[in-house]
Amino acid sequence: MGFKVAAGGLVFLLSVSVIQSQNDWGVTYTSTNICALKGSSVELHCTYRYPSRMNDRVVVVEKTFWFTKMRGSEPVDLSTDAEYAGRVQNRCYEKSCTLRITDLRESDSAEYKFRFITNQSGEWFTGSPGVTLTVTALQVKETSYHSLTALSCHSDCRLPDNPSYVWYKNGQKTAIKTYSYSDYISPGDSYVCAVRGHEDSHSPPVCVGRQSCNRVTYTHRSICALKGSSVNISSTYSSSGSITSKLWFSPERSHQWVYQSQPEDLSEDPQYAGRVQVLETEGGRSTLRITELTERDSAQYHFKFTAGSFDWRSSLPGTTLTVTALQVQVTTTTHHQLYTEAELKCHSSCSPAGRLSFVWFKNGQKNMTEETSSYKDNFYPGDKISCAFKGHAPRLPSVSVSPSAEIVEGSSVNLTCSSEANPAATYTWYKEDQVLPVGSAGIHHFTSIRSEDRGIYYCTSEDQRSESLLIDVQYAPRLPSVSVSPSAEIVEGSSVTLTCSSDANPAATYTWYKEDEDSPTASGQIFSITDFRAEHSGNYYCEARNKIGFQKSALYLTVLAGSWIFPVALSITAVVLLVILVCVLLWMR
Repeated sequence: MGFKVAAGGLVFLLSVSVIQSQNDWGVTYTSTNICALKGSSVELHCTYRYPSRMNDRVVVVEKTFWFTKMRGSEPVDLSTDAEYAGRVQNRCYEKSCTLRITDLRESDSAEYKFRFITNQSGEWFTGSPGVTLTVTALQVKETSYHSLTALSCHSDCRLPDNPSYVWYKNGQKTAIKTYSYSDYISPGDSYVCAVRGHEDSHSPPVCVGRQSCNRVTYTHRSICALKGSSVNISSTYSSSGSITSKLWFSPERSHQWVYQSQPEDLSEDPQYAGRVQVLETEGGRSTLRITELTERDSAQYHFKFTAGSFDWRSSLPGTTLTVTALQVQVTTTTHHQLYTEAELKCHSSCSPAGRLSFVWFKNGQKNMTEETSSYKDNFYPGDKISCAFKGHAPRLPSVSVSPSAEIVEGSSVNLTCSSEANPAATYTWYKEDQVLPVGSAGIHHFTSIRSEDRGIYYCTSEDQRSESLLIDVQYAPRLPSVSVSPSAEIVEGSSVTLTCSSDANPAATYTWYKEDEDSPTASGQIFSITDFRAEHSGNYYCEARNKIGFQKSALYLTVLAGSWIFPVALSITAVVLLVILVCVLLWMR
């Protein structure tokens, strides 16, 4: 027998490799009995084999999984079991598979079996018997000798020879490093023990001498959650005194604290602004809820309280949160001259329970038909693909405009693109399909916006496209253009139409004035005079006005009286003939 150190805790392997086989089919488990500490992690290893051909067909393994229980006649894949949600991962390479279980619980004690399914109709193989996993917790045992009390750290798993121990008193690490706790033991205090180097797999707190004492117990030692989702981190607590204050904090954020030895409330940390909520229930239970998770939220979270002069300092490990993003893996490819035919798989190191639907994005556009973990399509150079769990799709970049009120020509305007990316995302602004310059923090700046800047804008961030934003620029009327119809000489008694037009946003209203008259002559773009007379002659003004401003243009009208036309023409003719006659007579003389 030997022991093995796995990430997260101690694992004790019993027995040797055992092969379960039938003809050319077989599963080999590295170990068939494993004892592990509660709160630690464990890895179960196996290799498998199968015939290369059956029924004149090449045998291909289509699915591999581990299970502990049956639903009817079918085994329940651990990756879909709610009891293991976010705690299991099955990694396979060639013909070797490893099941990793984190944050072990005593309820995980079971027999684990491996099954693989092939492309041959009805052909599968299960390695049975499987691997027996026993999960046990370290325990602090109390022994009394008359008026003296002694504590010892005990485990049902056989520990390695001469281990070093860690003891905590009221959540604070002590100097004791031995199997037994021999320092002064005061009633009402709580004690925790752990194997050095594996403090995350510590024992539950034990109150000495009374039922009520100072202690904090975390519901889960570790939690794996998806980027963009929400998580609840819970603890139960009690105190021998009256609690006056309590808070959640993260030691990784100590660089933000005013005093590094004084933890600060997570709800006041700018990184968690608007995303943190603390829920208190009866019975001394506190839950820290964090929404819209980002990968930089991966950290350890602690609960502390103050009761009078007592302060729970909590160097005792809390709950470790790991936030992961989904990854796109390429499983098969077929290369063509202009494109590549490929099958992609959406993968996460967290394994949510149940059969979930997926969302695929190609160049920022959502695929409306594909909802499985695999996606097959033709891809061209430059295509960008991402995936998400349905219900946890990444939020599109948000866009905003400042000022948010009406935008007036000549004013200063900022278009801001933002997202929750960490590290900071790269932003690009577009007007229709024209790329625009972007300053710091995803801002496109107009020093003095113009009317021609009116249009549809959007931004992109990490392959995600925002919603469109309409920028409407308002401006005062331009200098009005005025015209008269008919455009020839105006004859007395005829009909005359004046027209005025101006470019403006919002649209202008029009008013007509005649010089030396106080009140308007008419309103509207068109002004008509049906019986034009001599007194109508003069300067006319058109005013175009909106709420931004106004402009005026003038037009001079004059009339040619109709009763003069024929006499004047005859007089001119007579004078001309008289001059000619005088000239002839003078020449004859």
